[in-house]
Amino acid sequence: MAKKTQSAKRLTVTLIKSTIGFNKTQAKTVEGMGLRRLNHTVELIDTPETRGMIHKVRHLVTVAE
Repeated sequence: MAKKTQSAKRLTVTLIKSTIGFNKTQAKTVEGMGLRRLNHTVELIDTPETRGMIHKVRHLVTVAE
C-alpha cells in the first residue's frame, strides 16, 4: 500500500452517474474508490492503480487534479 506523503499528488473524484444498469464489476470499482452516492466526492492519491480504477468507470465519474 502506498504511503501517504504531503507531496503526493491528489485526485478529486466525483460520482456523477448511477451504477445501476452497468456491469457489477464497475459498481464494485466505484465502491472500492470510496464513492457511496451520486455527487459524492473523494480525494485519492494519484497512483497507477487509482488511474486504472478511474479509467474503468470513466463514464460514471469526473476527475479534477
